[in-house]
Amino acid sequence: MKTDGIRISFFDLVSALSTSMDLVSPAIVNHQMRVAYIAFCIGKELGLSQDQQGELLIAGALHDSGAFSLKERLDILNFEFQDPHKHAELGYLLLKNFKPFADVSGIVRFHHVLWNDGIGTEFNAMAVPIGSHILHLSDRASVLINEEQEIIGQSKMISGFLKKGAGKLFVPEIVDAFRRASDRESFWFDVMSPHINIIVRRLGGINNAAINDEILLDLADLFRRLIDFRSRFTATHSSGVVASAESLARLAGFSSEECLYMRVAGSFHDLGKLAVPAEILEKPGKLTEDEFAVVKRHAYHSYTIMDHIKGLETINKWASFHHERLDGSGYPFRVRGEELSVGSQIMAVADVFTAITENRPYRKGMGSEDAKSILNRMAQNSALNPDIVALLTDNFDEVNSLRMAAQEISIKEYGEFINPQNPMLFDI
Repeated sequence: MKTDGIRISFFDLVSALSTSMDLVSPAIVNHQMRVAYIAFCIGKELGLSQDQQGELLIAGALHDSGAFSLKERLDILNFEFQDPHKHAELGYLLLKNFKPFADVSGIVRFHHVLWNDGIGTEFNAMAVPIGSHILHLSDRASVLINEEQEIIGQSKMISGFLKKGAGKLFVPEIVDAFRRASDRESFWFDVMSPHINIIVRRLGGINNAAINDEILLDLADLFRRLIDFRSRFTATHSSGVVASAESLARLAGFSSEECLYMRVAGSFHDLGKLAVPAEILEKPGKLTEDEFAVVKRHAYHSYTIMDHIKGLETINKWASFHHERLDGSGYPFRVRGEELSVGSQIMAVADVFTAITENRPYRKGMGSEDAKSILNRMAQNSALNPDIVALLTDNFDEVNSLRMAAQEISIKEYGEFINPQNPMLFDI
């Protein structure tokens, strides 16, 4: 399977991330896409270029990517809240290393900087892009909306509130552009539409792109960090799954292209965990029945969200079926036997192997003999493919060394992310 020339919609990718994060609470659903829509409309009114309008769409859709806990996400929905720059900085750090999002990350970084009669052209001696100020107003306009009231009746109040903030909170020219864009009833109907993703897609600005292997892997790394870095409990999990799954695929005779697909699938496999509150991910004790049901839903979210990304069909099945079992006892689709592709079965073994051998802040990983015992028992009970388990146990030291090396790199990455001044102070 050649990856050169695959056409993947960047909008689909951005939408997948945005949708996953917004599923963490009904109160947040569609917030980021609303901000994207409002920002795009303002950019168009200001006569920004198509590229700049596209960057506003992406920045709006991902602007809260640095808000990890449910409390943080809900606090952001208040017009005024404490420490507004923390999640903006974390979002910047997550996005900046993916080249197509380099400029977008700068917009996200400063999207809570106030205008302050022109002082807001800089923040901490750094220039603030005009896109950040557009995003700031768009974000605050979105949080002023009362979901339980008819939208047209609110429109004058919202516009008036933003106008009062012109000069101090917002750039006056951006407030004027918002008022021009929002003068149409259709603007407000679009903002409140349950189909906002479809509406934003029609705006254009984010085009399909033929991506090569390097960009595909960089994109997978972006997804991996967004998924795992929400919690120190999961900070290195996907990197371990990536290394283990790729190694098993190679040992199983997969082609180099298929091994690359396996790497990408490993990075994507827990995409749905963006919909799981960090409070649950970080609970060291036993989960309640309801909490476990929330966690189990993540594989369903992974599949349904990735199902909308054309070009990643194979990767989706390999990634999202990692909790399915050969005997049908897995979840959430109860896929069994030959219905599970070999790639999905490899991912299932890699996920179990990584989960039981990796260190977590609340417990040490299992040694080789205990890990082999669990894997063999699951194979004997027809949960995991016995041939793949045998491949792993026969090459245990090799696969385990690759897993540990990959996770050591992730430990350093995570340390740099949460403590840029001194990453070595971090210890998972």
